[in-house]
Formats: sequence, structure tokens, C-alpha cells
Amino acid sequence: MFHYISGTVAVLDTNLAVIDAGGVGYAIYTTSTSQAELKIGEAGKLFTYNVIREDCFDLYGFATLGEKRCFELLISVSGVGPKAALSILSSTTPEGLAMAILAEDEKTITVAQGIGKKIAQRVILELKDKMGKDAPVLTGGAKIALTPQAAGVERLGDVVAALTVLGYSQGEISYALRDVDVEGQPTEQVIRLALKNMAK
Repeated sequence: MFHYISGTVAVLDTNLAVIDAGGVGYAIYTTSTSQAELKIGEAGKLFTYNVIREDCFDLYGFATLGEKRCFELLISVSGVGPKAALSILSSTTPEGLAMAILAEDEKTITVAQGIGKKIAQRVILELKDKMGKDAPVLTGGAKIALTPQAAGVERLGDVVAALTVLGYSQGEISYALRDVDVEGQPTEQVIRLALKNMAK
């Protein structure tokens, strides 16, 4: 319904921002990362996801489309609702979550408030399974499999796999990595730069 809401930031509370847009104050649940980008009395913009049920009409907002996409992937996991997804994204970045899924690192996910080991395992299992189905990408003009990774393309394989976890298509990934030095930087930094390119 709403792709984004832009206006003056009126209120900031725990995981909540109120943005005054055209005289209407929109209460938007958000992550601590996105909230850190907002300042009361200044212009702010959040990309929104709408949750509409019989008993609620809630807005969830994110400073970047990458974080919003990650939220949508998390709530696709059975047993993970919007509040749980928000908690996970408040404790780690999208690229950090993607790396945790690739490494099957439960601890990074259970750091989030209210997220136990079983939910963390389910997030890893379901999103890594999704990655496995969608993983083939074009690299250097040739289609490669991410697992087992070909010699010499391990880092690129990790980056592509992580971006696939975040829901990006092979065309989007190729575009995002076109000017990024994959070999000369840590994997997480490469992912971060690719996500910035996605937003351009």
C-alpha cells in the first residue's frame, strides 16, 4: 500500500518512529539501525512494509531497501513474525545476517532479544535452503555452482551466496558487483558495498 513515507520526524521511541507527512503522524515500527538514521525535527524517509490483519494495521519501516528486503525474507520463515524479524535486524545488519546464515552461526541470530536457538536454526535452515535453490549465477561469463566452490572464486561465491540469501536476482547481483574490488576486501565489506550499489 505504502512504498515509503517521507516527512518530518516527530517522535523516536524504542523501535518506533513517528513521521509527520502532510499533517498525519505515521507510527512506524523500525530497527535500531534505521532509527539511528533519523533525528527529531528533521526530514526522514522510511521504506515501509504493511501488516494488515483483522486486529491490526501496522507499518514497519527501514532506512534502506536492502534492510526491508531482509525483513521480508525473515517473515517468510515459519514461526518468525514481524516483531521477531525486527528484533533480529536490530541486532545485526543485513550483510551480517547473510554471513551468519552462510556460516550456520546461530549465536549471531540468538543475540536478538526474544530469539531462541530453535528460531535461529529455522532461519538458517529455511533461508540457506532458499539460497541453495536460487544460487546459480553468472560470473565471468560462466555459470558456476556455489557449493562446492570453485578454486579462486571462493570469496566471490560467498558474496554471491550472501546476496542470494537476501533475495537478489543474478542480474541484480552482477550489476551490484560491477565496480567492487571483490578480492581486495573482506567478504562482509564487499556485501555492504554491493548493497549500496543496489540502492543507487
